Amino acid sequence: LPNDNLWGRAERLGDLPGVMIERLRHYFSTYKLVPGLDSPMRVERVYDRDHAHLVVEAALADYARHFAG
Repeated sequence: LPNDNLWGRAERLGDLPGVMIERLRHYFSTYKLVPGLDSPMRVERVYDRDHAHLVVEAALADYARHFAG
């Protein structure tokens, strides 16, 4: 969000407040919870932008390999 007054200068994970990172970790660990069931989901690592792009690209390649016709 380059024109955003609050987040416009955030470029790296370290530019974000730790509490925001923890809230995001919590969100991604719980947003698909089914009431009454335990979740095996855990956020083991938090990646900076460059590594996260590589992870997304690898996931897209896996998807294409398994589901593309």
